Amino acid sequence: MRSELFSEQMRESQHRGMALQNPRMLRVGLDGEVYARQGSMVAYQGDIDFAYKGSGSIAKFLKKSLSGEGVPLMTVSGRGDVFFARDAWEIHVIDLEGDSITVNGENVLAFEPGLEWDIRRVEGAGLVSGGLFNTVFSGTGRIAVACHGTPVLLNVDQPTFVDPQAAVAWAASLRTGMRRTVKAGALIGRGSGEAFQLAFEGQGFVLVQASEGVPPAPASA
Repeated sequence: MRSELFSEQMRESQHRGMALQNPRMLRVGLDGEVYARQGSMVAYQGDIDFAYKGSGSIAKFLKKSLSGEGVPLMTVSGRGDVFFARDAWEIHVIDLEGDSITVNGENVLAFEPGLEWDIRRVEGAGLVSGGLFNTVFSGTGRIAVACHGTPVLLNVDQPTFVDPQAAVAWAASLRTGMRRTVKAGALIGRGSGEAFQLAFEGQGFVLVQASEGVPPAPASA
C-alpha cells in the first residue's frame, strides 16, 4: 500500500517535541509534559495522562476571574505522541528565545511548561472599550497558536490598527492603545461595526487572522 500519508507519518514520528503534523494539526512528541487548551486533544499514542491546570497562582486566578480572560488549560504528561487541533483552524508554532509575545487567549493552543505566562490588560483599553486582557508569554520555549483562517503578519513600522478580535499575537515591545472610529456606527470591521480598534506603535509585528473568530454564545436568560 502506498500513499503520501504514510511517508508523512514516518517523517514526523522521528521528531520529539512540538511540531506541525500538518497545517491544521499539532503533534507533540512527549517525554515530560506540555500545557494545552482543554478539549484540544484529537488523538494520542503511548502512556499519556491529562489533568486540569488552574491559573497557577492567586494573582492569576483573580485577574482571570475579573477579566474573563485566560486560557482553559490542561496539563498533558507522559511519554508518547499527542495530537492537538481546534476546529480545523490553521496552527503556527512560535519559538521564544528569551523574549516575549502577547497572545489573545482565544488563539492559544499549547505551550511548553518552561515558558512564563501572565494575564495583563492591554494598555489604553479602559472601561469605555470594555477592557481588553491578553496573555503574555516570555522566556525560552515553543507556543502553538491557532488562527481562524490564514493570518497575515504585519510589520509595525508605522501606526497600525487592528480589530481587537482579529489580533492573534503581537510583539510585547509594541506600545498599544485604543482608537475610536470617527463615526461610531461605521461598519469598518468584519463584525457588527465595532467602534474601537487596537492601535500599535513602535517596532515589531502583529499577527492578524482572517476572521474575528468564533462569535460568543448568547447569554442565557
